[in-house]
Amino acid sequence: MQIRDELAADRDAVHELHRLAFGSHGEVVAALVRALRDDDPEALSLVAEEDDEIAGHVLFTSSLLDAPRRLVTVQVLSPLAVTPDRQRRGIGGALVRHGLRLLDQRGAPAVFLEGDPGYYSRLGFAAAGELGFRRPSLRIPVPAFQVARLSGYEPWMTGTFVYSATFWQQDCVGLREEHSG
Repeated sequence: MQIRDELAADRDAVHELHRLAFGSHGEVVAALVRALRDDDPEALSLVAEEDDEIAGHVLFTSSLLDAPRRLVTVQVLSPLAVTPDRQRRGIGGALVRHGLRLLDQRGAPAVFLEGDPGYYSRLGFAAAGELGFRRPSLRIPVPAFQVARLSGYEPWMTGTFVYSATFWQQDCVGLREEHSG
């Protein structure tokens, strides 16, 4: 497996990967990826390639932390996907670890996400609320609100995490109630 920067030529395969990996929500996630790329040209978009095929993708984009001293630019990990037939083989973890190393080298202080704490705790993430951070929406389950503090983090960097406008415009913050009928 090779992890590398996503190329423009990979975009169709990445969108198809998200459609497959996220099932009924796949088109929403693919649309989020397109919108985030447009909104954040400096985004870190990585792919895992196996047998000349895109097997996984992770996207890190800029958002803000409303800290007492000032606004701090932080990163968001969203989304992460691996083709269904290649899941549970370490591809997602490898993508996340590689991305965190690169962001740490770039001086990013923290990376936030909404996700399974059982999975992401193995990759260096912890419950953000327990570390002095507030969720941007009450729709985000408390255990799902996660953060990885990197070497650029300083103790005063606490406060409310603020998603970029793209996440709100795409309605991809927290969980919406399922309505039947």
